[in-house]
Amino acid sequence: MTIRAWPRRVALAAILAAPVLLAGCSSDQPAKSFPKLSFDYLPKLRLNVASVDIDEANPPVRDVKDMAILAPNKPIDALRDMAQQRLLANASSGRAVFVVDQASIVNDRDKLKGTFAVHLDVTTSDGNRTGYAEARVSRTADYENDGPNATRAALDGLVSDLMKDMNVEFEYQIRRSLRAYLSTGNAPPPVAKPVQSEDLSPVVPSTLPPAAGFLPGKL
Repeated sequence: MTIRAWPRRVALAAILAAPVLLAGCSSDQPAKSFPKLSFDYLPKLRLNVASVDIDEANPPVRDVKDMAILAPNKPIDALRDMAQQRLLANASSGRAVFVVDQASIVNDRDKLKGTFAVHLDVTTSDGNRTGYAEARVSRTADYENDGPNATRAALDGLVSDLMKDMNVEFEYQIRRSLRAYLSTGNAPPPVAKPVQSEDLSPVVPSTLPPAAGFLPGKL
């Protein structure tokens, strides 16, 4: 009886330990960290507007297989950071609005396909649009699902490459479509002060000096 019970105990112990063993085998290495993308080293684009605003509305998800949310550097955040770090207001009137139209990365047959699209509106102070520029870039990268770290690394590499392309394309489109709104100055022009009124009437002295060669009391 004891001999027959022993294998059952071993089997029961194995069953109870199985989830722990499987968890240990399935767990990948500790999550790898990736540096945040920065664009401060790139030239600033100074616009003849009083303010540059970034639209916070998220673009619609175009595909259920979109993996952008898994990227260490979220595409939509990287695009907004680009606008914040590169676009500068350099005038006393007008407004520019930066909008992210698409920031997707789709897994399609062991390929990661990324597409980023943005546009920039320039309007007057009362909201009339006077200028417009848009930029779109796409890239494809090989992808093998070898675990969470491998997936994150592949996504991070694709986002980094796409942002390099976007910075070039975005600047080109602004210089092409919004050339009239680009400023080369380093600071907003000074606001003209109101002219103060001054009395410019001639001053008439109360006592005139004697004429040259004339002595009072003598002819």
